[in-house]
Amino acid sequence: MYFPCAVALPRVVGKYAPLVAALLLAAAPAATWHAAPARAPHAMVVTEQHYATQVGVEVLRRGGNAIDAAVAVGYALAVVDPCCGNIGGGGFMLVRMHDGRERFIDFRERAPFRATPSLYQDKSGNIIPGLSTKGYLAVGVPGTVMGLERARTEFGTRSRAALMSPAIALAKSGYLIGADDARVYKSMPGDTVSAGDIRKQPDLAETLALIARDGPNAFYRGPIAQTIVAASTAHGGILSMKDFASYYVNELAPIHCSYRGYELISAPPPSSGGVTLCEILNVVSPYNFTRWGWNSTQSAHYAVEAERRAYADRNTYLGDPSFVKNPVAQLLNPRYAATLRASISADRATPSSQVHPGLGAIAHENAQTTHFSIVDSAGNAVAVTYTINDSFGAGVIAGNTGFFLNDEMDDFTSKPGVPNMFGLVQGTRNDIRGGKRPLSSMTPTIVTHNGTLFMVTGSPGGGRIITIVLATLQNVIDYGMNVQDAVNAPRVHMQWLPDAVEYEPGAFSPQTMQNLEAMGYTLKEVSSWGSAQAIVIDPKTGMRLGGTDRRRPEGLATGF
Repeated sequence: MYFPCAVALPRVVGKYAPLVAALLLAAAPAATWHAAPARAPHAMVVTEQHYATQVGVEVLRRGGNAIDAAVAVGYALAVVDPCCGNIGGGGFMLVRMHDGRERFIDFRERAPFRATPSLYQDKSGNIIPGLSTKGYLAVGVPGTVMGLERARTEFGTRSRAALMSPAIALAKSGYLIGADDARVYKSMPGDTVSAGDIRKQPDLAETLALIARDGPNAFYRGPIAQTIVAASTAHGGILSMKDFASYYVNELAPIHCSYRGYELISAPPPSSGGVTLCEILNVVSPYNFTRWGWNSTQSAHYAVEAERRAYADRNTYLGDPSFVKNPVAQLLNPRYAATLRASISADRATPSSQVHPGLGAIAHENAQTTHFSIVDSAGNAVAVTYTINDSFGAGVIAGNTGFFLNDEMDDFTSKPGVPNMFGLVQGTRNDIRGGKRPLSSMTPTIVTHNGTLFMVTGSPGGGRIITIVLATLQNVIDYGMNVQDAVNAPRVHMQWLPDAVEYEPGAFSPQTMQNLEAMGYTLKEVSSWGSAQAIVIDPKTGMRLGGTDRRRPEGLATGF
C-alpha cells in the first residue's frame, strides 16, 4: 500500500536537497530502506559477511594495507560465504593506490582446453538442460588463488600465511550460523545447516593450510589440482592437469569514463561491466535526473532505454580480449552515445525487437557472486567481485578439498540466441573455446572526484550487476543519498532481452507504474537481487562512510 506521508526520506545534501526531498516525498513509495551509513575516520571494510569484514578490519588495524585486507577477506569468504565467494571460482580485483597507480587484476575462470562451442548441445544442436550448470562438465579452471596471490605479491605488505590464518581458524574452529546464513544454505548440496549451529570445515581448513604453506603451486600443480582433475574425469568432466598448470592471471588497464565531473574506473573485458556501465552513463549524462526525481516516470524511462541499448551491444560485441577484438573505443565514443540518445522516444518505450546492436555486424573471431570494498588509512582502495556463478556453483566438491567448484561455463554462449541462467541472450563472440574466459557482468568500480578518491562499489547479481552499480552511483551522485540508502534503495533492471522491466517492491509509485505501462513497458516484479557493498569518502572530512546491502543481513560495514 502507498502512504506518501509515511515516506522515510533518504538523507539529501547539497544545493538540490530541498528539490530532491520534495520530489521523493511526492513520487516515491514508502522507503522502509532508509538507514544511516557506518562511519570511520581511518579505514572501512564492507562485505556481505560480518566475519569476513572483521577479518579485514583486523588486518588494517595491525598495519596491513587495503590489498592485504582484500586477500584476507577473500579467503575468509571462502569459509563463511561458501555459496558465493570461494576458491573454486574466479573474478576481478580493481586496485587504486593512494599515489594514483591503478590495476585491474583478471583472475576469471578459463574453459578447459577440450571445450568446444557445441559442448552443451545434443546431436541435433539443441541445448541439453543442466549440462552447463551442474556437475563437472560445467566447471571452468578456477582463478581465485592465483589472483589473490598476484595482488598480495604486487601490492601487499604481509605474508601469505599471516593473511590466510584467520580463514584457516574460521574453518577449523567453526563459526556461528546466523538466520540469513541458514536461509542461503537451504540450497547447499550435501549438508544441512540451521541457525545457531557452529559450522566447522576441517577439509577446507587443510586445503587452505596447504595453500598458505605452498602457495598457488599447491592449487595448480599439486594435490588440489590432482584431486579436482581425478573427480572431473570420474564424473564425465574434461578438466586436465594441463588446464591447471597453464592457468595465468591477466593485468589490464581499467575502463575510464566521466559522469557529472566524477571519474569512473571500472572493469574492462573479459568483463562487460565497465564498458556497459560507461555506455549507459554516456547516453544519460545530459538528462536532469535530479530535477525529475528518483525512479520517477521520466527518470525510469530514460535510464531503461539507455540500458536496453547498451545491453544489446554488450550481448553482441564483447568477449575475451585474447580471442576477440572488443570495439571499446567505438562503444564509448560520445558521438555514438548521441546516436543512441537520439533514438529514444520522449514518451514511448522502444520494443526490444526494434533495438539492434548499434555498430552493425562484426566479423566472427576466434547469481551467485560476492563483492567487497575496502579503503585503508592511506587512501588505497580495492574493489573485488568474484564468483562461482550459480548458488554453490556446479554443486560439486572434489574429494576432500572442502570447497564448491564453479559452474562458470554457463556464462559462455552455449548456443547463439539461447539465454543462459541469467536470461542473457548472447552472440558468437562469447562462444566456448578451450582456454577462453567467459564474458562477465562483474563491475567492481572506483570513483574519484578532482583526483581524490570518492567511492568504491560493486555487487553480485549476474546480468543485473551492471544496473545495480549504475543505480548505486546515481543514487549518490544524482539523488544525493547517503551510501547506505544508495545500496538499500529498491532496484530497476532492463537487459534488452527479455523485453521486460524488472523492479523490486517499492521501486515505483502506483502512478509511475501506470504511466510506464501506458508508455508500452512490460513491468515484472522480482522480490530482490544483488548485494551492493559500497564506501563513500566525505570530501570535506575524509570520513569513510560504509553501506552494506540490506538484502544480505549478515553483511557488515565497519572500520576504525
